[in-house]
Amino acid sequence: MKMRKIAAMGLSAVMATSMVPVLPVMADDAAGKVYYLNFKPEQDEAWQNLAAKYTEETGVPVTVVTAASGQYETTLQSEMAKSDAPTLFQVNGPVGLKNWKDYCYDLSGSDIYSQLTSDAYTVKDGDAVDGIAYVIESYGLIVNKTLLEKAGYTVDDIKSFDDLKKVADDIQARKDELGVKGAFTSAGMDGSSDWRFKTHLANLPIYYEYQADGIDDTDAIKGTYLDNYKNVFDLYITDSTCDGAELSAKTADDSRNEFINGDAVFYQNGSWEYGELSKTYSDDELAMIPIYFGVDDENEGLATGTENFWCVNKEASEEDIQATLDFMNWCVTSEDGTKAMSEDMGFTIPFKTAQESTNVFVKQDAEYTAAGLTPVSWNFTTMPSEEWKNGLGTALTLYAAGSGSWDDVVSAFVDNWATEKALSE
Repeated sequence: MKMRKIAAMGLSAVMATSMVPVLPVMADDAAGKVYYLNFKPEQDEAWQNLAAKYTEETGVPVTVVTAASGQYETTLQSEMAKSDAPTLFQVNGPVGLKNWKDYCYDLSGSDIYSQLTSDAYTVKDGDAVDGIAYVIESYGLIVNKTLLEKAGYTVDDIKSFDDLKKVADDIQARKDELGVKGAFTSAGMDGSSDWRFKTHLANLPIYYEYQADGIDDTDAIKGTYLDNYKNVFDLYITDSTCDGAELSAKTADDSRNEFINGDAVFYQNGSWEYGELSKTYSDDELAMIPIYFGVDDENEGLATGTENFWCVNKEASEEDIQATLDFMNWCVTSEDGTKAMSEDMGFTIPFKTAQESTNVFVKQDAEYTAAGLTPVSWNFTTMPSEEWKNGLGTALTLYAAGSGSWDDVVSAFVDNWATEKALSE
């Protein structure tokens, strides 16, 4: 998703440090080369290592460039305009595909397509397979179980929004006694972090509205569950490690570090954070619970889905296209590739040869589902545009700081949705 880690750096600095080929391009280009524009900053190191291993094994040069958090679309536009454009890139679903479908190679006859466990993990333009999902992820509230138990609770005490509020309010009131700075890590609205609230948290009112109305998209969102959205966001502000006025400058790293340092009990984020958190905490100390929304709490599971679809640039040379297809297939079928994606990246991949994940959050998602809870689908792929998300993020930031109203948030959510959907038609 999530995209998250390289935040405070300028784009030029990120590109300067990331845009280094794993090996120099060889004089003999007959086998082609791969240029992957990576969406996920938190997996940059793992991708660099995996690319180097592939190059060592095959001799095919692989360059991995990682866009700065929140800057993927801008970076993709810039890189696609160059003569040596990415051969492998991603879109976030049907809305993102609209901008790039003319660049997408049809993957319907590819080896990697034949490895998919379900056709549901594709985005299509007619019969053409323009994109293939390469990861399924979950997000919710990550819990420091040790701190929670120190406060006198377990995760079994939290089964609803009312439970969550009761526990969080109590922790906040006793924060000095408990040695924490707040119940929740900072809900940072810096560009590296605001996607957690203008996209991931905002998915919840969309999900429940779609469920109630029996739809999977709309040109005019009603905002039926925005009061629930407000209740959760208010909790993030009032029971936080910092004042709401400070959130505009708080980054993804700030929030993560607060959790790692034991400054807060709850941390809204996803399964992609496991690799970093597991350096500090054992699996027994970590849990992920649903973002209880006060709608159907007894049946709600983690938010599980994907917005990460690989696309191959059909404007690349035939040799580079084939090299890219070979690299993709190796990533999801070879022992080295599947192990890296499972263990180093923490991914659950939707392919037949996937290795069982060691990620405790992935395991908990499976346990919730096996227990009969319903995963919250990722409907934010239907959000009308980045402009809509940015407008919502601005409204949330002003509201948190006390200089904006919730009515402004509702307008950004509902009115701007209709405007942006109309513009995208």
